[in-house]
Amino acid sequence: MALQQIGPCVRPHDHVSSACAHFVLDSAMLGAPAVTLTIVTAAIIGLGGALPAQAQDASPWQREAHASTRLLAGAALKTGNVTALRAGIEIRLEDGWRTYWRYPGDSGAPPTFDFSGSQNVQSAQVEFPVPERFPDGAGGNSIGYAGNVILPLHVVPVDATRPVALRVKISYEACGKLCVPAKAAFDVMLTGQGADEAALEKAEQRVPKHTALGASGGTLAILSVHREPGGAHERVAVEVAAPPGAPVELFAEGPTPDWALPLPEPAGPAQGPTRRFTFDLDGLPPGAQAKGAVLTLTAVSGEDAIEVPDHLD
Repeated sequence: MALQQIGPCVRPHDHVSSACAHFVLDSAMLGAPAVTLTIVTAAIIGLGGALPAQAQDASPWQREAHASTRLLAGAALKTGNVTALRAGIEIRLEDGWRTYWRYPGDSGAPPTFDFSGSQNVQSAQVEFPVPERFPDGAGGNSIGYAGNVILPLHVVPVDATRPVALRVKISYEACGKLCVPAKAAFDVMLTGQGADEAALEKAEQRVPKHTALGASGGTLAILSVHREPGGAHERVAVEVAAPPGAPVELFAEGPTPDWALPLPEPAGPAQGPTRRFTFDLDGLPPGAQAKGAVLTLTAVSGEDAIEVPDHLD
């Protein structure tokens, strides 16, 4: 039975804070619908090959057109009874080139990840640092990264007493005036003693903090989210609390990847302690209902960033 990735996992109220690698059994030989499962150890899913003998701090750089990527290894983290290992995917882009966030905006494609060649891995979670908004060259705006970005990984082993052989395939786009698809495949041995811990910690500090509606994530808070009448479509209005005079950016994502919501735009004074943003309820997949849908809103102001899930009224 073949393993293939089916995309990011979906969690209630927190479906896009990270991408969680899941795979699907090829059901053609089962005669039944495909079922999902979290990555498991090679002994369980029949992957062959022994673990590498020595730990690596980072994989070699892999060069693609206008971008290079590598895999980093960090330290072990223990939360309660769960031990996770830090790792990260570093993408280095040429000047003038960008790549996309988990939600690309008006155009582009998000990166995809495949961890199916890994050994002693129960789950692998991809986190996304704060992105930026930029013109897409076609009259719209996209969301992503320029320069150098590290996407942190949290890897939970099946057996925390053994090393992890982490093997990752990534597909992404590097975009200048044109977009060029890129792929890379790399592996490192994770022992919890990787040398890239400082860089990974810095990248994690740029991942938006998870907060509830109305709760402050420092100097930022999303105060309210509600629907209101619009033109051809209903509108969503969002109020954000921020320091007076500080710039604020807001991104909105639907409950599943096939929601293609417009980017929120400021609607009202842009310098006061409360900012108002609106966006049309456009780009919903066929048959989808806005009422009750869980949107994920990411607010960014300087070094502060928060991520808030909320049910539409």
